[in-house]
Amino acid sequence: MNAFTLNRRAVMLTAVAGASSALVGGGAALAQAAPTPLSGNAGHYRFRVGEISATVLSDGVIGGPPRVYASDAPEAELQEVLRRAFLPTDRMTLNLNTLLIETGGRRILIEAGAGATMGPNGGRIFQNLAAIGLGPTDIDAIVVSHTHPDHVGNLRAADGGKAFPRATVFAPKADWDFFVLSDPDLSYMPVPEDFRSRFAAAIKSSVKPAMSDVELYEAGAEIAPGLTSIVASGHTPGMATFLVHSGNDHLLLTADLAYHPVVNVDNPWLPGPDRDMGAALASRRRIFDRAAADRIPVLAFHFPFPGLGRMLKTDGGYAWVPANWQF
Repeated sequence: MNAFTLNRRAVMLTAVAGASSALVGGGAALAQAAPTPLSGNAGHYRFRVGEISATVLSDGVIGGPPRVYASDAPEAELQEVLRRAFLPTDRMTLNLNTLLIETGGRRILIEAGAGATMGPNGGRIFQNLAAIGLGPTDIDAIVVSHTHPDHVGNLRAADGGKAFPRATVFAPKADWDFFVLSDPDLSYMPVPEDFRSRFAAAIKSSVKPAMSDVELYEAGAEIAPGLTSIVASGHTPGMATFLVHSGNDHLLLTADLAYHPVVNVDNPWLPGPDRDMGAALASRRRIFDRAAADRIPVLAFHFPFPGLGRMLKTDGGYAWVPANWQF
């Protein structure tokens, strides 16, 4: 076992011990309900990747039944894993962590967010932009990893116009062909038929205002100085992940390779929305292996805000280690 390969049990026991030591009152504290967050908590998180200024901007949250995101998990085991992680057993919350970078003299937003396409708790990106002194007209480009509604929903303003008036939108060609230019077959998705219909309609409606300002890319291309796309097909036909790089500093964005660290990293269950589960699994392993071996910081789109952390290789797969918060 090398220095980067850890025993899964040791990793999880260490994490539990660390969390427990932060509680006052021992067993009694463990039994208490989680504190209720107040409105007005920060929805942005600033840091740097070399010379590139970066800010995670939350677009809010979405979610659904845990089974959707852990399609092959034995039910009893899934329920126990969620309970041990102090998570609800009937609903899994997913964050929407978009990333704003400033590179090559441009402000580039990576992922547009969901807006109102997947429930009432999305669409927060605009207030979080305002909190850092920016607005939609300050965005020069928007790069999406794939064209699911939670990644393109905010391209359409409430009045049906273009929400980011000056922005060029970069989208993967294979996804554009499948979801936008055709009538996609979504029968693979483990959700009711009416949800699939709304899902497909939301994609077309979201991208319509930006149709004249779209540039299609093939995964693997450099999109801007310091921003390179990486082939990660499987979840969708053309999904890409991204590497932000400046000098010796790197940040790997994993898009929808995983939905939640508890069910797709610490436990290697397969996300139900993956169109080609075999290809998605191969992409997940290849990119997670790279992150672990090269010790590259990771930004995960759906992980608890701000979604920054590291991948560790374990004897049975991987473990997620959230980054320490920096004030």
